[in-house]
This record gives sequence, C-alpha cells and structure tokens, in this order.
Amino acid sequence: MKILVIGGGPAGMMAAIAAADRGAQVILAEKNDKLGKKLYITGKGRCNITNACPVEEFFDNVLSNPRFLYSAVYSFDQEQLCGFLRSEGLAVKEERGQRIFPESDKSSDVIRTMERGLRRRKVDIRLNTDISDIVLDKGRFIKAAVSGGGFIYADKLVIATGGLSYRSTGSTGDGYRFAETAGHSISPLMPSLVSLKVKEDFVRELEGLSLRNVSISMKKHRDFGEMLFTGDGVSGPLILSASAALCREINTEKEGIPMYIDLKPALSEEQLDQRILRDFEGSRNKDFKNSLDALLPAKMIPVIVRESRIPGSKKVNEIKREERKNLVRLIKNFTVTVVGTGGFEQAVITRGGVNVREIDPSAMKSKKSDNIYFAGEVMDVDAYTGGFNLQIAWSTGYLAGISAAEKGGY
Repeated sequence: MKILVIGGGPAGMMAAIAAADRGAQVILAEKNDKLGKKLYITGKGRCNITNACPVEEFFDNVLSNPRFLYSAVYSFDQEQLCGFLRSEGLAVKEERGQRIFPESDKSSDVIRTMERGLRRRKVDIRLNTDISDIVLDKGRFIKAAVSGGGFIYADKLVIATGGLSYRSTGSTGDGYRFAETAGHSISPLMPSLVSLKVKEDFVRELEGLSLRNVSISMKKHRDFGEMLFTGDGVSGPLILSASAALCREINTEKEGIPMYIDLKPALSEEQLDQRILRDFEGSRNKDFKNSLDALLPAKMIPVIVRESRIPGSKKVNEIKREERKNLVRLIKNFTVTVVGTGGFEQAVITRGGVNVREIDPSAMKSKKSDNIYFAGEVMDVDAYTGGFNLQIAWSTGYLAGISAAEKGGY
C-alpha cells in the first residue's frame, strides 16, 4: 500500500506517521525546503501544541463544524497527542489557559521530533516538491504531477496542504484546487484570527498602545483580556478571538460594526465616576487635559480629551457634572467601527475550505473519490486560539493516516 501525503505541516506529518505505523509505504511531499515552516512560527516561535481542557470543552472552542470533528478528536485527543510526543522524546508543559508547549519553548524541537519520527518509520520525505496537479481516472486518484516534470504514483492520497494564511510559508491554496479536481466544493475563504481594521482616524495616534485588562463588546461577542492598536486598527489576543467569532459578519457588513471597549471593566459607571471625582479633587486647578494621568495611558489622553468634547484647557474645577458623566460613559464605551480584517498574510488561520458535508467524518475520507483523504486546515474547520487549531490538525491527520492505511477501500 503506497500513500502520498501532500503537505509537511502538522496534519501531513501526523498522517504520514499514523499511516506508516500501520504498515503503509508513505511518501510525504512538501513544497518548502523544510518541514513545518508554518509550525515554526506558531505561538511566537514557542508552538502552542494543544490545549489540555476536557475534550467536551474542546468542542466549545471550535467555531466551524465542531460535530464533524468528534471522531477525529476522540480517536486522537490532547492526552494521546502529548503521550505520543513524550514517547518520541519531546517533553511538554502546561501553562496559563491549559495551553501545552514544548518544555524547551522552541517550536523547532516539535518539528525535529516529528521529523525524527518520520525518518525512523522510513517515510520518504520529499522536500522542494511542489505538486502542481492531481490526476484521477474514473473518479479515483492515480498520480500527482510534480512542478518541473514527473509524477508520483500512489494507491491513496492525503491532502494536508493547509489554508491561505501565511502564504510565505507555502499555504497558497493548492489543496482547494486538488479538492475541486476531485469534485469537491469549497466554502467561502476568509482570513480569521486576524487583526481588524477600523474607520476612525484617531487609531493612528494610538498605534503601538497596548491595553491590558479591558473588555470588548461587539454584536453577540464579549471578551476580556489584552489588545493593542495598530496603524489602521486593532490587534492582540482579544481582537483575534473577536475576528474568529464574527468572521462572516465582519466580511459582509458593509456599514461596519461598532466595537465597544470598556477601558475600566473592573469599575461600574458609579465607581468610575467616584474615582474621577477623587482624581479631580487633587487636580482642581489643572487643565482638564493634564488631569487624567493617573487614569489612562499617556498616549490615550489626547484622544479621550478630544472625544469627550470637554475643552482640554478647561479647568477641572469648572467641569460640570454632565460633562463628567459623559467622560465616564466614554471610558466605559470607547467605540471604534470595524470595517474589515487584515489579509491572509496576517491571519493565523483560514475560515472556510473543503465542504465537510462531502467528507466522511469517521475516516476523513472523500465522499467524491474513494481513495482521497483530507486533514487539517484545508477543510472548513477552525477554532479559537489556545492550541485548538493545532489539535484539529493533529487529530484529523492521525485519523486520515490510519484510515488511508486500511486495506481495501478501492
């Protein structure tokens, strides 16, 4: 049994290992000069391998088609993944939010561990091998065309090519073309876990400002944590999660979507008003613009002063009660209008992909062709940050690998 796996990311490497463990002869084709190029930059180079939350909780963090992933995740869950990595010589540790990282804090160690496992299992790793097309005969895969000439023949094919995010790592959408060749449809593709663009010009003044312990509210989505301002919008953990939760709305709402930022979520409006009153009491003879140092980051003060419509040169002891109340409301509901997302180059993952209704979830097997399988981000599955997307890759790769290695299926 010869199996071709296209894509040397986490899903492809795991599929190759799982298939080889079941006696298959495996070829792993990767267009880059090394394996795991996107994996190398995940978690800021530390690689958030997975998340140790209970399996039931795991599915709460999957945004697209969680039920489709039941078989894959239960076949190879987070605990089994960590056990596998330890058996291959990689020590792992758990951090805040139940995130699992390599003990060394080096994503390169994860890649080296997987590569060692592949070589020990005699997987034929073919780097710098760009598959340009796949060839089917009567609906069945027979060979893959290699850019520059030649073919790779195999009995079965696993497509694990990733999405469109971080194109510089080789995620250029090849798998969608291959899937369409096999008769599959592709759900609309959008960048997700990505920075957001906003309409207001004042964000340029705030560029580089990081905010901790703030909360945001945007349509049905509410969250608490860290964010930062960019030259044309907002980013950071809070924003990436919001982009994933409201991906489709952000990409289709022409008028923009208001995002309300609570700069002081630990205080009610009444408590904040009392806090401001105390600050004002100690700054009675100061100009308003010089009275907010203890309350707000310096970079934010000019923007808040302007948006409050209280003259910056007005003396604090002249500020009226209603003006102060408006300031409270502004700080509790600082508003920006989201008008789009950053592009695929900035996105951590791709929303959309091969339509999962056309894939057998119990085997990751195509319903259009009886010897083609899918794994990872090329499918229409995605999740929040925190190791969930990588676990999807490991789990679907494992299930695709063992399923492809089963005898029969012709």
